[in-house]
Amino acid sequence: MNLRHLAILAAALASLPALAREAPTRGYTVVHRYPHDPKAFTEGLFYDGGYLYESTGEYDGAGVRKVTLATGEIVQQRDVPQGFFGEGIIFAGPYLLQLTWQQGVGFLYDRTSFELKGTIRYSGEGWALTRDATHLYMSDGTPTIRVLDPDTFRQTGSITVTDNGVPVQQVNELEWVKGVIYANVWQTPRIARIDPKTGHVIDWIDLTPLVKQQGKAADPDAVLNGIAYDEKNDRLFVTGKRWPNLYEIKVTR
Repeated sequence: MNLRHLAILAAALASLPALAREAPTRGYTVVHRYPHDPKAFTEGLFYDGGYLYESTGEYDGAGVRKVTLATGEIVQQRDVPQGFFGEGIIFAGPYLLQLTWQQGVGFLYDRTSFELKGTIRYSGEGWALTRDATHLYMSDGTPTIRVLDPDTFRQTGSITVTDNGVPVQQVNELEWVKGVIYANVWQTPRIARIDPKTGHVIDWIDLTPLVKQQGKAADPDAVLNGIAYDEKNDRLFVTGKRWPNLYEIKVTR
């Protein structure tokens, strides 16, 4: 091959699209381990006022609960109405809002008493919820995160989650942490850190060793799912469906 042929080949290669490079991966260290109900099919999780609030799924036994962090004790709970599969939860004004999976119904509970106060309707599936100071964010299993008004629950925008231009499927449990959306990706041992302005994955947190520690290989449903953040004390918590523990972790480079 002569120099002319080499030049032609180099020009051709330069015209090809760049190979997709996934966002970088970060590790973690475990700061503390807390007990977690091993029967809880965790779908939604957040931290507020010294307690964890958790939504559990499946059609039999789905509900919402208030849990003491240190002991895992359930101090308050309410079952989801029969026939509904519980999903993500978050505080919205005076309510604790809980999504359901395929029924297109969200339940509004009194945030103090857990008394059912009403319902909302939405199209498609409901997977997870989080919020910042002015908006709610809702996942539905697709790469699209819906942006909702916290008072009317109407959709006001959307975020398409991508990693180097490739849409990220099965975006699940969400948590707002220091201006970034953290998201479990269903059936994977990783958490995506997402820029809410662009939808781009900033990087991934690889929790593979923590997942393997659970010894749940025989239970395909016992996946990593559940992220909570204590803003006041800058603590990040993770757990999974039917995991016996919840972990406070510190993300590393």
